[in-house]
Amino acid sequence: MAEQGFHQAEGAVNDEALFENEDQDFEFDESGLELAAKEADLDYEAELEGIYPNENLSLPEAWNSGTAILPTITDWSSTELTREGSDGPAPFRSGAITPDGFIEEDFEAEIGTPSDDEETDEEFQDIAEHKILEVAGDDLYGRKVIVFAACKLPPSAQIDHQRLLEYMKHVLDQYVENDYVIVYFHFGLTSKNKPKLSWLIQIYKELDRKYKKNLKAWYIVHPTNFIKILWNIFKPFISVKFGRKIMYVNYLHELKEHLHFDQLVVPPLVLQHDAKMVASNKPKYPYGQDSNDAGTLPTQQYGVSLHHIKSHYGTVIPPVVQQTVDYLRQNALDVEGIFRRSANAVQLKAVQKKFNQGETVNFAVEGDEHIPAVALKIFLRDLQEPLLTFDLYQPILRLHTVEDERKVAEVRRMLHEELPEDNYQILKFIVQLLTEVVDHSAMNKMNSSNLAIVFGPNLLWPKGQASLSSMGYLNNFARLLIDNYSQLFDR
Repeated sequence: MAEQGFHQAEGAVNDEALFENEDQDFEFDESGLELAAKEADLDYEAELEGIYPNENLSLPEAWNSGTAILPTITDWSSTELTREGSDGPAPFRSGAITPDGFIEEDFEAEIGTPSDDEETDEEFQDIAEHKILEVAGDDLYGRKVIVFAACKLPPSAQIDHQRLLEYMKHVLDQYVENDYVIVYFHFGLTSKNKPKLSWLIQIYKELDRKYKKNLKAWYIVHPTNFIKILWNIFKPFISVKFGRKIMYVNYLHELKEHLHFDQLVVPPLVLQHDAKMVASNKPKYPYGQDSNDAGTLPTQQYGVSLHHIKSHYGTVIPPVVQQTVDYLRQNALDVEGIFRRSANAVQLKAVQKKFNQGETVNFAVEGDEHIPAVALKIFLRDLQEPLLTFDLYQPILRLHTVEDERKVAEVRRMLHEELPEDNYQILKFIVQLLTEVVDHSAMNKMNSSNLAIVFGPNLLWPKGQASLSSMGYLNNFARLLIDNYSQLFDR
């Protein structure tokens, strides 16, 4: 397949020995990086104003000899890449994200609990109010999406960048024990709001292995030549494996292959800038023109409504839910990190295709218990309407105002009186499995708090973009469902 508009910041790596030593994964030469920043003599101000004086840049010797190549920008091909169809290529192409990004072997025994958003608002109110950092639900493979928008940075004189770094760490601490991705919107960074280069270096130093280990992709949207040159200067001092996670995204529509774009928090300034770039450069749209006309397969289960599935299969519990839950119950209750870990993207795509074609999937052949776990999460997240319905989104968010002693009774009333019967039965079926996972938490390291972080955003989301503060409420609700299963679901 021809190389397309998605480019790795890191070039091809032939020395496989770099990946053999786990300690090398996040190796960092602090003195080397600082020296590179000093000797690069980059005109940061000029770049941010849109003028880049290339003649003033001290390039590495390899560039002058022609052995180092900067990433190039090419158009997308018209190859069909839609995630909703039953056919199509594997979700990550050559030159994008490598499979090892999905099957990281490291695993921490404990992961964070849902955040106390009220405390966060009080402690970092001066930073949080700018909405520089947002959480945009999960990507197509169940990994949390963290969004950083440069255009929302206020003038440097109006923000304490050290406080901003503390806030970033506070937010990331809630998610870094799970697999996650970062989307960085570069447009809008100007000479007035830019942080110092030394602050960027400080970020890399302080966001240590704890933060980098489970970062699976870092999308840099609308990269400038400055970003690419800066990266090529610094990359000799940053680990190769970390470098492979950094991706250049030239147009917003390229993100649709990997993320739920309707959940992404895209600032209006970024949308306007992207529209101008598309109008000017006229890139080929990555989705086939006839994708909408192709229609939905009668047997399709991913990306459709529960009504569609029931009308074809004649059962309340969708086959994908029945098969994944049955397999996990019999084979995966003791698997460490079940529902938390990612799975191989190619295998997941093949499993989705089989389900969409009405086939039965033999998970024993797949050889990885994380595949049915992730397949279930993706099914929930791809529903046209969340399992808990759009109508219940605001009532569920408002539950934090209800006294603790009344919450269980109110949620029980909500589930029995306001949730459609089919949705109720599917939710009960899934939550029952989660209670069994919790019963085995001594082995699998997944308690109700851990599972709530994973399932909260997959059970409920708004029609528009979710706010960072709402995530804690959704996670708390999911935990309440698991911890109070017998009181909530037994009639």
